[in-house]
Amino acid sequence: MIDMPRLVDQSCHGVLRTELGLGTFEAHLGPSGAPPASGTTFFDTQTGFAVRRWCPPLLGLEPHCPPARYLARRRELGVAETGRRLLRAAGIATYLVDTGLPGDLTGPAELAAAGRARAHEIVRLEPLAEQVADTSGTADAFLANLTEAVQDAAVRSVAFSSVSAPRCGLAAVAEPPGRGEARRAAGRWLARRTAGGPLDDPVLLRHLLWIAVGAGRPLQLHTGDRDPAVLAGFAAATAGLGADLVLLHGSPHHRTAARLAGAFPHVYADLGAALTATGARTADVLAEVLELAPFGKLLYSSGARALPELHVVAASAFRAALGRVLGAWVLDGAWSRTDAQRVAGMIAADNATRVYRLG
Repeated sequence: MIDMPRLVDQSCHGVLRTELGLGTFEAHLGPSGAPPASGTTFFDTQTGFAVRRWCPPLLGLEPHCPPARYLARRRELGVAETGRRLLRAAGIATYLVDTGLPGDLTGPAELAAAGRARAHEIVRLEPLAEQVADTSGTADAFLANLTEAVQDAAVRSVAFSSVSAPRCGLAAVAEPPGRGEARRAAGRWLARRTAGGPLDDPVLLRHLLWIAVGAGRPLQLHTGDRDPAVLAGFAAATAGLGADLVLLHGSPHHRTAARLAGAFPHVYADLGAALTATGARTADVLAEVLELAPFGKLLYSSGARALPELHVVAASAFRAALGRVLGAWVLDGAWSRTDAQRVAGMIAADNATRVYRLG
């Protein structure tokens, strides 16, 4: 039996402050936040089944109770009390909160108070750049203000995150753009952009990533369902510069992310979506990652957003899977219990504590 420590959730988001009806709640169980197809339900997914397995007992109900009964109990307790019960039961010691998502989500301080834990901010680069653009009139002013904003954000946060890395041309050109190239790209983008418009210029996105690397904080790169192999050139170009790269949400390409983590000293692989989306197969997916990546290069995360239930599901599934995989290796005699316990602590909390300098 492996004793599971409290976790450092190295990539998550806040939870909603509002009461949710069945349809709204269910939409957050799906992969895109959109409602399910007519006649179907997102409760009939691995995530939906996991919510019904782990969360009802924390609200005083039996496991696997019907969704309508669970949501009725949720409304009876109220959103604040429900959040406190669920988050405190998840066993998270520290949340690293990406604050770049829209919506009425709790910030790091609120999440920490509800979960009786610590919390630190992760600054998402693209919204930061868009805010700078809204107050910068010229290309030169924008580039200067952008560098200053990233440096200021590095002071108040433990890391940066970016959702644009796999689609900004890093596979073809990994190096930073020159000053003139960046200035021309800024001029083109500012000229065609309306207020609040997204940062979608690949040259500027690459420039932004390199500013973040220069700030020295870890940089989380969301790969989504894209093959993280496209980031190999960027990983090679940033080696030795002092900024670690963390590959987030690599499912179904978790094996590639694990290989990159093994190939580059400053690259780490996240275990978030690769585990939370696989439900009953979580242990199989975790074993695949452990085949390829050094154990000091793997980090737990939930990737949870909006629903406190997703924090519970991720933490519960991770603990169960890690205990099952490492416990089986101990029983087989392949590992000692001491080594299994040490590796569990590394992945659960120690690696993140080192990478993000949490002390």
